[in-house]
Amino acid sequence: MRRNFAVSDTNVFKQKVLNWLKQFSTFCFLDSSQYQNGYDLIVGAGVSESFNSSTPDALDNFQLFINKKARWLFGHLGYELATSEKISHSYKNDQLFFPDLFFFEPEILLTLKHGEVIIEATDTEEIFNNIQQTVPPESKYEQQFQQIESKISRNEYLSILNQLKQHLQRGDCYEINFCQEFFVKNVLADPFSLFNKLCEKSPNPFSGLYRIDDKWLLCASPERFIKKEKDQIISQPIKGTLQRHQNNDPEKERVALLQSEKDRAENVMVVDLVRNDLSRICEEGSVKVDELFGIYSFPQVHQMISTVSGRLKREVKFKDIINATFPMGSMTGAPKVKVMQLIDQYEKSKRGIFSGALGYINADGDFDFNVVIRSMMYNQSTQYLSFQAGGGITIYSDAEKEWEESLLKAKAIKEILES
Repeated sequence: MRRNFAVSDTNVFKQKVLNWLKQFSTFCFLDSSQYQNGYDLIVGAGVSESFNSSTPDALDNFQLFINKKARWLFGHLGYELATSEKISHSYKNDQLFFPDLFFFEPEILLTLKHGEVIIEATDTEEIFNNIQQTVPPESKYEQQFQQIESKISRNEYLSILNQLKQHLQRGDCYEINFCQEFFVKNVLADPFSLFNKLCEKSPNPFSGLYRIDDKWLLCASPERFIKKEKDQIISQPIKGTLQRHQNNDPEKERVALLQSEKDRAENVMVVDLVRNDLSRICEEGSVKVDELFGIYSFPQVHQMISTVSGRLKREVKFKDIINATFPMGSMTGAPKVKVMQLIDQYEKSKRGIFSGALGYINADGDFDFNVVIRSMMYNQSTQYLSFQAGGGITIYSDAEKEWEESLLKAKAIKEILES
């Protein structure tokens, strides 16, 4: 059954939905944070059927799952997901345990756009009334966090970057995205409370709260990985970040980012990589750069975002699109296979769902996925909370400045945990 309802205050309704979701062991809450991004809110709650795999043939088997019937699916792609690139990832310790690929068909589908809520479920009116009447329960957890640790010290980070620059100077690669992990052990956290704090501090157009049993993703991503609408596909990679200072002239900061030679070099390289990826699945001559070096401002930072689009070839399936484009170029570098090998060699942590993608596939086969960055990952069973940050390294990169940029990207989350 499908029914429409009107709401007067979008933000109040979103909070009520979050409170209502506390009863579900699996759900996906996707929030555009008032940015013009299609839906204001998309939610899948409860599980009718799910697909879970970390095997080399996960994508092929998931395509069979998609083919069974037309329906909405919510879920994620993990960074280590096996694609046609055939990258072999070495074993690294993992206390988060997200599968490489997980999707579920929801029992309840809710979308919100321009003050209109559409609910698809068995009893739509009862669900809407329950959401409207819900009250926030008291948090079960004390928000007490021990000292935040890092897998890499500052000196080790600088040493690794200098080694990566040697690879760049030898021509092994042109750009490489290098990340480091921050973590807290023995954490009893309230993911709903932390997610609210994260969104208050850093609202972003591809935010989401995602739960698979004891595994949680708290995401405040500014970046779209890939979107399909009929035969059109777009990708919007971000390369280029500048801290936003409240006392400075924001227009001067935006111009400074636009004129940064280092950031433009990073951005154009990833744009070329995305164009190459899309050309494998799009009609010849249809791939184009709709916007190059677009500067967009968010509460914490200014970002350089480009948009690349194309027209899909006929009979291209979901697995073909993911095989051609994943992992996304903004989180790997160029050339993709070589830099993924270097990432595996030099990074100290498994990426897992970080730098993967979270999103949905609708009943028409269209989809929209973000890039999982600016996010906390939490496992209630292991009591391990983690977040990662990094940036694109090029021949122009200064190791000290890259260290500072990685700390800037982690700043919002650190402040939430330390407050």
